[in-house]
Amino acid sequence: MNTISKLKNYAKTVKQDLIVLYLSYKDPRTPLHAKMLAICVVAYAFSPIDLIPDFIPIIGYLDDLILVPIGIILTLKWIPSEVLEETREQARHMQKSDSPKNWFVGAVFILIWVLVAVWIGKLQLV
Repeated sequence: MNTISKLKNYAKTVKQDLIVLYLSYKDPRTPLHAKMLAICVVAYAFSPIDLIPDFIPIIGYLDDLILVPIGIILTLKWIPSEVLEETREQARHMQKSDSPKNWFVGAVFILIWVLVAVWIGKLQLV
C-alpha cells in the first residue's frame, strides 16, 4: 500500500470517527465528560477557525494533524463500548446513504465562534 492510499484511509477513518463522536454525543448513555470533549473535538475539526492559522507554513497544519486525532482517541476511550458499536454502525450507514447535512448544528458552531470573536474584540478594547 503506497503513502497516498494510507493517507486516504487515514482521512476516511478520521471523518468516520468524527461522525461517531457526534452521534455518541447525542446518546444518553454517553457520560457527560465524554459528551463535552466530543462536542469540542467535532466543533474544532469542522470549524474554519484554528488555534494556529493554516497559512503559517508547516506549523499551521500541525494542530489539525495532531490535536484532532488526539482528541478523537481520548474521547473514544471515554465512550462506553456498546455506544461505540451502535454509533459506528450508524456512521457507516450515514456515509453510505449520504444523508442530508445538519445545517442547524453548523449554524450553532458559527454562532459560537462569532460570539467568541466579539468577546475577544471587547477584551481588546478595554
